[in-house]
Amino acid sequence: MLTPHPSPKKPDTSIYERRESRVRSYCNAMPRQFNRAKGVWLEDNQGGRYLDFLAACSSLNYGHNHPVLKQALLNYIEQDSITMGLDLFTDAKAAFLDALENCILKPRKLDYKAMFTGPTGTNAVEAALKLARKITGRRNVIAFTNGFHGMTLGALACTGNEGKRKGAGVSLPDVSHEAFDGYFGPDVDTAALLERRLEDSSSGLEAPAAILVETVQGEGGLNAASFAWLRRIAEIAKRHGALLIVDDIQAGCGRTGHFFSFEPAGIVPDIVTMAKSLSGYGLPMALTLFRPELDQWKPGEHNGTFRGNSHAFVTAAAALRHFWKDDSFASTVRARGTQLQNRLEQMAQAHGFTTCGRGMMRGINVGTGELADVITSTCFRNGLIIETSGADSHIVKVLAPLIITENELNQGLDILENALNAAMAKPLSIAAE
Repeated sequence: MLTPHPSPKKPDTSIYERRESRVRSYCNAMPRQFNRAKGVWLEDNQGGRYLDFLAACSSLNYGHNHPVLKQALLNYIEQDSITMGLDLFTDAKAAFLDALENCILKPRKLDYKAMFTGPTGTNAVEAALKLARKITGRRNVIAFTNGFHGMTLGALACTGNEGKRKGAGVSLPDVSHEAFDGYFGPDVDTAALLERRLEDSSSGLEAPAAILVETVQGEGGLNAASFAWLRRIAEIAKRHGALLIVDDIQAGCGRTGHFFSFEPAGIVPDIVTMAKSLSGYGLPMALTLFRPELDQWKPGEHNGTFRGNSHAFVTAAAALRHFWKDDSFASTVRARGTQLQNRLEQMAQAHGFTTCGRGMMRGINVGTGELADVITSTCFRNGLIIETSGADSHIVKVLAPLIITENELNQGLDILENALNAAMAKPLSIAAE
């Protein structure tokens, strides 16, 4: 079994300092030059080896360079097949749609049209917002506290994070931010509060075109909505003539133990947005799914040059056929999720902290971003790549690839537990050094 072997020396970063914008972020916490990756492991150009608990922010749910997906792509490229086809009919697109229909939609008794947007999650959200406003004739969208939906202006207007919103430089209108499940604590029913505001003609809350929600808030602190709350929100949307949009960009593609994160809640959203691990291989690809009767677009009314990334179609189809032909993979993911939950709860209870999240999308709330940074920095020095979540970066967040073995997961969690114990054993100012 491989073991972490971090490099002690930082690489020469002069080219980045000269030519790359300071907007970069992940590399600031992990200053190594990576050059190879396989499964759940990353390597740097000095021979260092790191266990990956970030998975490109859940863009690599099936790990790095999965052999089945890699071979499918190599075979496709070798035949001089179409690389990028706009929205032309291609073999690659047809194969993906067939896999989506037969491996995902039909087994779940779902009937969605697939819209290929620009290749990132924020593109999928923009398309969903535009479609909801077009169909309902309304402008307002209800989003939730701590939600994150993207960085382009429409999606950013639905995002709660102050720092991200300030980057816009303009007003971000036509979105009302309501309280997510548990926002005021366990004794306040935020679904009831939302319904009361919608029913009150003097509340100031305009009738919404859509209600946009993450079932688990990936960037907002791994806040997991209860299934009962999600069902209430779905009922409220329907009762008030709004379309229910589930943003499954980070929580989807198996991350919570089901292909769609909303499945165990028993709801059927009007619109679903997907990206990140949709291609299965880290290739840019996004999708907006919606009920067939909502397909009221005029040709070209919303498009994007790179909506026809055939290489992503190839690996996405291979991923769906390999991992989702039955429930065996999802069952393994759920078992890993239970393993992760148990270990994190043990660590948290030892120090009076709490855990959050669902499935293989979990973390520990350590209270402050300063402490979380000490813990994740210590992890990195010991060969574990792990990041934080939440408005104050106070959640130590585990997003390990879903293909991780029981032993590999324990190996990484041992590093995390040691880092947490070390940080709590000394004053924070000393631990940070």
